[in-house]
Amino acid sequence: MSKNYFNSVTPQINFPKMEEEVLKFWDENKIFEKSVEKNKNNKPFVFYEGPPTANGKPGIHHVESRSFKDIFPRYKTMRGFYVERKGGWDCHGLPVELEVEKKLGISGKPQIEEYGIEEFNKLCKESVFEYVEEWEKVTKRLGYWVDLENAYETMDNSFIEKEWDILKQIWDKGWLYEDYKVVPYCPRCGTSLSTHELSLGYKDDVEDPSVFIKFKIKNDDAYFLAWTTTPWTLPGNVALAVDEKEDYIKVETEKGKLIMSTKRLGDLKIEGKVLEKFKGKDLLNIEYEPLFDFMQYDQKSHFVVAADFVSMDEGTGIVHTAVMYGEDDFKLGKKYDLPMKHSVNEKGEFVKEVTTWAGRFVKNKTLEKEIIETLDKNGNLFKAETIKHTYPFCWRCSTPLLYYAMISWYLKTTAVKDELLKNNASVNWIPEHIKEGRMGEWLKNNRDWALSRSRYWGTPLPIWRCNGCNHTVLLGSVEELSSFAKKDLSDLDLHKPFIDEIKFSCEKCKTGEMVRVSFVLDCWFDSGAMPFASGTQGFPADYISEAIDQTRGWFYTLQAVSALLGKGTAYKNVICLGHVLDEKGNKMSKSKGNVVNPWDVFDEVGADAARWYFYSAIAPGPSFRFSANLVKDVTKRFLLILWNSYNYFVTYANLNNFIPATNYQPPATVLDKWVLIKLQEVVNKVTKNFDNYNLYDATSEIEKFVSGDFSQWYIRRSRGRTDTDFFQTSYQILTTVCKLIAPFVPFIADEIYKNLTKEESVHLADWPKEKELTDADKKMLTEMEQVRKIIEQWHAVRKAKQIGLRQPLAKLELVETGLENYFDLIKEELNVKNVIGGSSKSNLDTNITPELKAEGEMRDIVRKIQDERKNLKTDLDEFVNVTMPAWPSDFEDEIKKRALVKNLIQGEFKVERLK
Repeated sequence: MSKNYFNSVTPQINFPKMEEEVLKFWDENKIFEKSVEKNKNNKPFVFYEGPPTANGKPGIHHVESRSFKDIFPRYKTMRGFYVERKGGWDCHGLPVELEVEKKLGISGKPQIEEYGIEEFNKLCKESVFEYVEEWEKVTKRLGYWVDLENAYETMDNSFIEKEWDILKQIWDKGWLYEDYKVVPYCPRCGTSLSTHELSLGYKDDVEDPSVFIKFKIKNDDAYFLAWTTTPWTLPGNVALAVDEKEDYIKVETEKGKLIMSTKRLGDLKIEGKVLEKFKGKDLLNIEYEPLFDFMQYDQKSHFVVAADFVSMDEGTGIVHTAVMYGEDDFKLGKKYDLPMKHSVNEKGEFVKEVTTWAGRFVKNKTLEKEIIETLDKNGNLFKAETIKHTYPFCWRCSTPLLYYAMISWYLKTTAVKDELLKNNASVNWIPEHIKEGRMGEWLKNNRDWALSRSRYWGTPLPIWRCNGCNHTVLLGSVEELSSFAKKDLSDLDLHKPFIDEIKFSCEKCKTGEMVRVSFVLDCWFDSGAMPFASGTQGFPADYISEAIDQTRGWFYTLQAVSALLGKGTAYKNVICLGHVLDEKGNKMSKSKGNVVNPWDVFDEVGADAARWYFYSAIAPGPSFRFSANLVKDVTKRFLLILWNSYNYFVTYANLNNFIPATNYQPPATVLDKWVLIKLQEVVNKVTKNFDNYNLYDATSEIEKFVSGDFSQWYIRRSRGRTDTDFFQTSYQILTTVCKLIAPFVPFIADEIYKNLTKEESVHLADWPKEKELTDADKKMLTEMEQVRKIIEQWHAVRKAKQIGLRQPLAKLELVETGLENYFDLIKEELNVKNVIGGSSKSNLDTNITPELKAEGEMRDIVRKIQDERKNLKTDLDEFVNVTMPAWPSDFEDEIKKRALVKNLIQGEFKVERLK
């Protein structure tokens, strides 16, 4: 029989170093590949990797999301499912373009086009993977198992062509259309944004002007009083809007005769003599003088119209209308045939007709101040203040957005609103409130998706239009395009500018030329199309996970594309993660210097500790604090306790030549029986929590068992035991716990499991089996809980009476009955000689006889010797010589036995190794 069946364990474990060794083992033995392959013929569990863009370094929030992406595929693999884990990279869009602009030292579309689109897009393609090596290193170091060797890339021709096919299907349904609308627009990037992109860039407490303007009524000495927070839109004013059903008033003030809402008069604290009262409908068609004479119109302008969006909760009850810079304004302009002419160009600058400020960027504090001063000089300013409100900014470049009328292509998502809501209702959202809250409300107020972008590095919109008769076609494949172009285009790079060079004769008018419309797609369409374009097997996804802002990003676009194709829900279960804050609860930013580098965390505390922290710190949803110091708490409260328990088992198992039995019979002792029942209860609870996507409660159950039941109760109560029952029970617990924690902390789980079982990896093992507890099992759990409460109660009594635990006491009387099987436990834990049940009242005999006192001294001496042995770093089975002034003579043999003392000598205290 081998004395060292188990490899010895390092008590002072260096978790980061251990993890690096485990990673090396996984690589050399292809454990990930084996874990996937072993279930290849089994039922699939479908997981989608939300594709990141690798043109920036991964941050700690990426470590969070990748931790949650990894855990369920690991769990389901252990449950026997086949889990393909195809990686992916988002390659297109503004994030990439902006990065290249910075490197080139250029800004905006004119400079890009001057540089050259072909060369610019070439640099974009290179930039996409600038940090891919860093991403792969972080992914690997975290222990996130995902197939990056065969990852899909959204810039590949194959991916683009499948997107074209998707668009063709939607086009054939009539749900892809062109329209002239007011859209959120970034003048710096020169492109519109979709409503879900818009939602990503709002900033609170933005200061803007709050300006009350007097519009002079024609042939009258009175003014309409209107209000705006966007004075840059005033040169484009073409009408004023009122609520025809509301009450209005003419009041004489120090600044002239003003017409405004009766309701708003008091709120604005405007005082004066009331001259006239009328309904809003009485004001309709009254003409007023333009504030400026910059813009000239062919259609009727500058008169009062009725609108149902006029608010009586702010402003004056009269709304300034510039139809090109507001969605409601634009609709109103169509209704009343108002002039539709831009006073601002696509760079966000005043056009040349606005001579005073031509070429000036409109969202500029200095310019806004000049406009207000001009209004005052012209006698049109009533008052100017500032207001703090929420305002949208570009989610990538942080430029303030304009609401700007322009041509865009739209996906008619409003046509599938009911299906979107139905599909969302079928999803298991974690946290649950997202379903009807953030996501549900978003879908209820769903708008058509502004799909087109006036940019360069993206999937081209596959629409060609005749420059003669305007005949328009959408081509859903390269084969179809080749057919129209009458040449083989299978080797064509489908990006700009190459795709724009493909032109062909119009099949309708026969004389015109078909030219591709210049737009590329919103890069979020790439993300939403991934289930159908990436080659990932299976639909819908059983599970996905990203941060909470993706409810209006990837989570939404997946559902939108799926609904437009009539495919049902795109995913069944989703964990929506909160944002990672710094240790003090502040948002991380480079400017604050509080960004946590993932590698600092890995090197200091390890990936397992970081992972466990993400799963156990808080239930998913809210923002939470993160730092290496906070993660260290995980190491102390869980990982080290587990490791020390493992170390204790291996040390004493080897000392006692223990070898695990394959056909071991259940133990007979009450403590062993109880802990195995408790273990089974934990297996059942953790499995149920996993199946309910409840990781927070799963970690709580595991921690309570390992740190409390196993370490602080079972092992502590088994100190000194060398029987087979103890070792076999501990072995079963440790190997089972390794399986339970394998999806959470894959490194430590494998390190322990391999040494205990001699199997290749815990990640190739099956998940522990659930088993319903019997009534007898439940009774034992209840009884042990009662016993532990009794012990806790009488520990408190000893502490209050300042009687140390090493001091034996005579007896404990209890009123409780039926706990006789646990009396030995109670006696050992409370250090009493006798326990009596069924007494009239509970009582602890604290009278210390000379014999009891001597035994207590013996225990103190043993502890003192043991402490000194630790200082000397003696082996656990090594004998020592001890010198001390005195000891209870009746307990000399017991001292020698407990402390492994060869000779006990009288003199000044010291502990020495044998010579």
